[in-house]
Amino acid sequence: MGQSANSSPRDSEATKGVTLGLGAYVMWGCFPLFFALFDGVPAPEILLHRIIWSCLFLVILVSVLGRWSAVISALREPSRLGRVLGCAVLIAVNWGIYIYAVESRQVLQASLGYFLTPLVNVALGMLILRERMHRLQGVAVILAGIAIAIQLIGLGELPWITLVLAFSFGTYGLLRKQVPLDGLSGLFVETLLLFPIALLFASWLGLQGSGHFLEGPTTTALLITSGIITALPLLAFAGAARRLRLATLGFLMYINPSIQFGIALLVFHEPLAPQQLASFLLIWVGLALYSWSAWSSRARTSPAPASSHK
Repeated sequence: MGQSANSSPRDSEATKGVTLGLGAYVMWGCFPLFFALFDGVPAPEILLHRIIWSCLFLVILVSVLGRWSAVISALREPSRLGRVLGCAVLIAVNWGIYIYAVESRQVLQASLGYFLTPLVNVALGMLILRERMHRLQGVAVILAGIAIAIQLIGLGELPWITLVLAFSFGTYGLLRKQVPLDGLSGLFVETLLLFPIALLFASWLGLQGSGHFLEGPTTTALLITSGIITALPLLAFAGAARRLRLATLGFLMYINPSIQFGIALLVFHEPLAPQQLASFLLIWVGLALYSWSAWSSRARTSPAPASSHK
């Protein structure tokens, strides 16, 4: 009975963590359904409003959660802001290309980009941080390269949406690891740095009469909501990250592009060419090898589960 009582809170926290993690990745996976609702609003304008309303909504969240000390500390250190600005530019590029992918009904390419991201992280870690690549991880990266080559040769064009999404998010993660800010505070500082530029361009569009904000209640509500839905999955992810092991979060990560893949085929009815299917299969095999390598290396180096408190 004593052992059961001791393990119950830990089990409860793990269950809560999995629920929050599932919520975060399901929300991210369903983003194509949301951005498909914008009718006739160009992707750059949606991006501007996503930055503006994310920043304003995060002001409320940071205030409610009492995270201002971390934010003020980051703003007082110019040396830290250089990396944060780099993160801000990369995440803006990622958001913009993703919105464009949804608007142009190329969600399969976006899905492949997010499947590819973990393998890009491995490659960047080896090339930039001089991290040692395990044999299976090396095979996984080679398979990813072959998958991109198949699309390039078979379809006659470079899958640029896939590559920009994967490398922008992979590089974002690389820089983000060097910024000592939690996810919520970090995203707030990033959007805060972009806020003046986004507000300037959005205002210019409004003055030119080419903006869509206040054009109609539905479009206005969608533009404002784009900021709120940016922060909500991040909050859920932060709660999951505090309660779960990194390996568990790593496996949950594949839910996001898997949902996008299903939406592209079943909702948007995007055609899946044989070359694309071959690329996906190679990436999935690569991810399986990568996951097995990560899991087996942690199993060898991690302490016994009883000593873990996360």
